[in-house]
Amino acid sequence: MLITLTSPIRSLARSGFAHAARQPSVHTFRFYSILRTDVLSSSKRPSPTAFTFSKQSRTLLTDAKPVVYRPAPSEAWKKYAITAATVAGTIVATNAFLNRETRDALSQAERSYLHESFQYTGGGLAITALVARAMFKNGFAFRIMSANPWMVLGVSLVGSIGTMMGAMYTPPENTVLKHAFWLGFNACQAATLSPLFFMSPAILSRAALYTCGVVGSLSYVGATAKNDKYLYMGGPLLAGVTVVALSSLAPMALPLGMRGLAISEAISLYGGLAVFSGFVLFDTQKILQHARLAEQGRMPRDPLKESIGLELDMINIFIRLVQILGSRQNNRK
Repeated sequence: MLITLTSPIRSLARSGFAHAARQPSVHTFRFYSILRTDVLSSSKRPSPTAFTFSKQSRTLLTDAKPVVYRPAPSEAWKKYAITAATVAGTIVATNAFLNRETRDALSQAERSYLHESFQYTGGGLAITALVARAMFKNGFAFRIMSANPWMVLGVSLVGSIGTMMGAMYTPPENTVLKHAFWLGFNACQAATLSPLFFMSPAILSRAALYTCGVVGSLSYVGATAKNDKYLYMGGPLLAGVTVVALSSLAPMALPLGMRGLAISEAISLYGGLAVFSGFVLFDTQKILQHARLAEQGRMPRDPLKESIGLELDMINIFIRLVQILGSRQNNRK
């Protein structure tokens, strides 16, 4: 981007036009020094050509607006305040619409189990973001994008599913091995997400903020709803995620036309956004149900296992929001 912006400026600076614009007085003196006195006196009045030239040179060299617009701090804080108010209003409106009959307050065991699950979710997302950023700086993201997409898909699926199954099904008593699988799972997610840093930082930050707003509001709805109210959604959501996965893989395997590609992309983006938003409700209520079962001694207490589902929900929502915001920005251009 720096080369693109400076190359026309350098070519303009090397031209005689720019040199003349920077030193108009020197060229005027040399031009009139060879003329007669009466011609010199008659030339004191500015000619239209000289006025036009000076105005154009001043516009090109001194009056041009900066290429990058930096908003004032007051404007930035105003935008953040509007966004925060929008997110808070979304939480209240979503809770009022989806959760008209709320349950009693959470018990101490449910609250503790839910908090620990979200702590593991936040820690896993932070590790994923930091490792993905480090891989991007080291050039690993460029090597991923230049490799065979089928090989990248196969390696990422094997690594992610293998480490995920290891983290989920290792007993909680084996703390070291379980956390090692968990770190490996987050590293695999980071390797898959590292090419996203080629996108604009503004798009990534907005998508992250919107993801936190969506997941926060839906988690609040799921936590305050009546017990097992959204657990029936497991079967429909599983069918929906199958359709989303097939629509994502269809362009790589089938010769689709332009209309078919647009339909499959819309299903993958907007359908996936709806499906994984539903999974946030389902996973939140599933965590509360497992908290009650663990309190009764009917299953082991494992918040790390519960966090993996929420982490995958947030990553999938974030990816789709990045793609939607990126496509809108390209359409504006």
